[in-house]
Amino acid sequence: MFSPPENETFNTTQNSSESFMEFLRRIEEKWQKRWEEAKIFEVNPDPSKPKFFITVAYPYPNSPQHIGHARTYTLADVYARYTRMQGYNVLLPMAFHYTGTPVLAMAKRLAENDEDLISDFVDVYKIPREKLKELTDPLAMARYFHEEIKEGMRRIGYSIDWRREFTTVDHHYNRFIEWQFHKLREKGYITRGSHPVGWCPKDGNPVGQHDTQGDVEPEIGEFTLIKFRHGEWVLPTATLRPETVFGVTNIWLNPKAKYVKVIVDSEKWIVSQECAEKLTYQNHKVKVLENLEGKELIGKTAKNPATDQDILILPAEFVDPKNATGVVMSVPGHAPYDYVALENIKSQPERLAEYGLPAEAVKFIKVISIIEAHQYSEVPAADVVRRMGIKEQTDLKLEDATKEVYRHEFHNGKMKSNAGKYAGLSVAEAKEKVKQDLIAAGKATTMYELLNRPVKCRCGAECVVKIFENQWFIDYGNPEWKALAHKCLKRMRILPEELRAQYKYVIDWLHEKACARKSGLGTRLPWDPEWIIESLSDSTIYMAYYTIVRHIKESKIQPNQLTDKAFDYIFLGIGNAKDVAKETGIDAAVLENMRQEFLYFYPLDSRHSAHELISNHLTFMIFNHTAIFPENHWPRQIVTNGLVTMEGAKMSKSFGNIIPLREGLKTFGADPIRLSVLATAELLQDADFSPAVAKAMRDRL
Repeated sequence: MFSPPENETFNTTQNSSESFMEFLRRIEEKWQKRWEEAKIFEVNPDPSKPKFFITVAYPYPNSPQHIGHARTYTLADVYARYTRMQGYNVLLPMAFHYTGTPVLAMAKRLAENDEDLISDFVDVYKIPREKLKELTDPLAMARYFHEEIKEGMRRIGYSIDWRREFTTVDHHYNRFIEWQFHKLREKGYITRGSHPVGWCPKDGNPVGQHDTQGDVEPEIGEFTLIKFRHGEWVLPTATLRPETVFGVTNIWLNPKAKYVKVIVDSEKWIVSQECAEKLTYQNHKVKVLENLEGKELIGKTAKNPATDQDILILPAEFVDPKNATGVVMSVPGHAPYDYVALENIKSQPERLAEYGLPAEAVKFIKVISIIEAHQYSEVPAADVVRRMGIKEQTDLKLEDATKEVYRHEFHNGKMKSNAGKYAGLSVAEAKEKVKQDLIAAGKATTMYELLNRPVKCRCGAECVVKIFENQWFIDYGNPEWKALAHKCLKRMRILPEELRAQYKYVIDWLHEKACARKSGLGTRLPWDPEWIIESLSDSTIYMAYYTIVRHIKESKIQPNQLTDKAFDYIFLGIGNAKDVAKETGIDAAVLENMRQEFLYFYPLDSRHSAHELISNHLTFMIFNHTAIFPENHWPRQIVTNGLVTMEGAKMSKSFGNIIPLREGLKTFGADPIRLSVLATAELLQDADFSPAVAKAMRDRL
């Protein structure tokens, strides 16, 4: 029976030999010891109480946690404690996500004596220098930080049932994931084929959010490459708006960039050096013939394949040779960047003189309006540029201006009569028709590019887009599956509610997701074991595994006993315990207990995570639950929160403002840290942590 000790208070007179922090730490340790001895957070099914099952995203043990990580976990813990006080039988478990390349990449950097990483580990995270050699082994590193994170969670006072702890490289868990993937494949949700993926050219593997520096999800976009002709050479202009080809007034090149003459398959192209390499990842044969400077082409002409008009090639600073082909078609009527660049060059004849061009060369270039969109004049780009006060092509506001015009014209615009046979079509319709017609006529092709580049792999290499052959995918583009996901979302409680629209958008937007790679830690694909299931694909239904893992441990069940039929019975009620026991050797009573414990705790009542995981993990969780489980076991609620800043700045080791969680607990104490990450912001806002605020809260206590 758990009984609390008598209250204690700090008295500066009576305890003069003990500092307040020593007193506070002593009280924390006393209570935490009492909790552990009384096992008050070890939760079993109790038919006399309503249950409440809460989970938080399990952490990657590739470095210690800092104060910024505490917000999501503390919010979930406070919610769990509050719900217990309401009389619920609350389960809050925890596990550790070893899967993927983050741990491998970190161990490799350490083995290569990366000075920045060594400095972070020794100076920021206070890891003994003599310990570093051990951590060059990926599993040793994962286990070290696993224990470091777990101890931090204990010291901050999270009410976790640690009997249910596991890692994603445990062989028992591997069997669970194999079962999940067999189910997905049976339902037709696993496909194989060619598809564009984010790719690390150094590691030779697909990359997702958990494989990149800063956990950035590679956003892949399809550019239309429209083939403008310069003599025998093709200048492939990369655009997201092929319907605007009728409004092109000139071509932009960056005069300071390096370009190359290449043979792409059987055509002669001129593209940036960076583009030539990227094309090799997208099923093109590329042969470099000659290098040239962008400035060598300024003043030359090219023919528009849609209008047969010759147009000038002009210089522009905003053209990024690392983006797509490094060749841009100028549509100043509908593209703010182009409008500003054209106005700049018209007002700076000295720039033209650098390339031997007279001012008259651009003086008579007229803006062409090809889209009618109410709210705007004949020249939408000019309207927005003037309203925003943009004068130079380097103005950062041009990004917002571009998005505004694109969004409004896409949803509300119609093509004018000068768009030929596309006149009268909506912009949305014309965009696809123009693209397909140009491709069919051999006047265009496509290229994939990262829209949010630069994205860097954890190894340090800049990622590209690769057309991956014979890759395994989870088909989140399946329309019937999308309908199930929408049905689940409609029934769920989303906190904050204003994020519901984002979930809807992601469900609609998702398509095939590469689900396996050839390196990293994790579960091997059961029917093709040279592939390892990646980290955003083995972390979608693990909440169900929490409900049975203690029985696996206590009954010493072996991995090979956890067959698909065993999981079918436990999670889906297929078959009976007696027959499954005969096949697997697992005691029938244990199987029945696992089945009943799953039925007691499921569905998941509340899932907690930072809002940055809506675009992948959280939505994947919805999809996979609808694929595997019946409707009564679909998740009920998702809670997402903002991040934590440090005195107004993003928490980053590069800014020198990281406070490791364990260090923060030593300095301020558990309760001041908990209050500091909770009380300074609404749920969706970023909480601003300040040592001064934490100290004030500590002093107040």
